[in-house]
Amino acid sequence: MSARRISRHIVRTSSRSSGFTLVEILIVVIILGILAAIVIPQFTNASQDARKNSLTSQLQTVRSQLELYKLQHLDQLPTVLAAGGAGTASWAQMVEQTNADQSTTGTPTFGPYLQQAPVNPLNNSAGVGVVSGTTDFGAGGVANSTGSVGFILNTTTGKIWATSSKFGYVYDEANAADPNNDN
Repeated sequence: MSARRISRHIVRTSSRSSGFTLVEILIVVIILGILAAIVIPQFTNASQDARKNSLTSQLQTVRSQLELYKLQHLDQLPTVLAAGGAGTASWAQMVEQTNADQSTTGTPTFGPYLQQAPVNPLNNSAGVGVVSGTTDFGAGGVANSTGSVGFILNTTTGKIWATSSKFGYVYDEANAADPNNDN
């Protein structure tokens, strides 16, 4: 074989591009799609679990700080919180300094008890529904009568609960997997 033929043969075989074919790319995309379909629901569940864990931790903090408030204010609940309502205004006395008589005049010496008004991560509400009597909602009690609030405060017992993601039930913090937590 002449040198010219050999060089043409080398040119022809080396001129073929070494990229991927359309079929190979489609196979990779399909595999990635299948993997994403498997993994994405797990991330969704993980984020909902994180919101529930955050709410449980937040409830523990609010309860302990509410008890501290009562201890320093002659066993009285914050008057604004006990009045209930929508938004963060209900938490005003918990996020600012107060006097023993619950006023903010002069140089208050107690508080603040919370850095900011808590917001229920399940339903994005900071509102407080108020109930009275000796009712203890316990786990999964129906919360429909309190409206669309993130928390429920019993002014008789001083206990506070969170509502479920759609405001229909009291959040069952002892059982995060309770299906009522998502109602």
